[in-house]
Amino acid sequence: MRRVSLLFLAIAGVSLAACKPAAPDNVAAADSPAPAAPAASPPSSEPVPPVADPAAPAAPADGQASFAGYGDMKLGSTVEEAKAAWGGELNGKPSEGSTCYHLTPKWVKKPSDFSFMAEDGKFVRYDVGTDKEAAPGGGKVGMTTEELQKLYANALQSNPHKYVEGGKYLSIAASGVAPSKLVFETDAAGKVTAWRVGLSPQVDYVEGCS
Repeated sequence: MRRVSLLFLAIAGVSLAACKPAAPDNVAAADSPAPAAPAASPPSSEPVPPVADPAAPAAPADGQASFAGYGDMKLGSTVEEAKAAWGGELNGKPSEGSTCYHLTPKWVKKPSDFSFMAEDGKFVRYDVGTDKEAAPGGGKVGMTTEELQKLYANALQSNPHKYVEGGKYLSIAASGVAPSKLVFETDAAGKVTAWRVGLSPQVDYVEGCS
């Protein structure tokens, strides 16, 4: 009888073990910590280069000349505003009966080398006759016609010079950047002798204020 009882208990134990549900496979996965997400890369500190506007030539990075004016002096501003923007001494005043005249810094020896034109109380144009200044787009006194046309993508309009036989006026408008125009003058050999930037009609005054 005892053997029967023991045998019964053994069979019952095996049956209970067989009936016990197995642990789900995902229990271990649930208890395990999730892998850490990779750290985000820090934003780049490299500056984004500006996109150049191809509408018109820009002034050289180290220059003061632009289609809008010269340095802080803006074309179309009053003479008083232009003088204040210049911040230094400017010599010149209108002659009797005229509203057009040239202003020159005190270090200028010849007005034809560098001057600002004023008319009717407004700053309307500036003229350069040396190779020390670069025009908007990079043109300079001493360059050839071929060099200029290449520099300005053959966009310069050519007209005969009024006083120099074989000379030219090579011009380009600001194309929406400002209501102004750049004009180069060349000699008979095709080299730039002077250039100017100004508003119309003053930029086309061949004799300046004369």
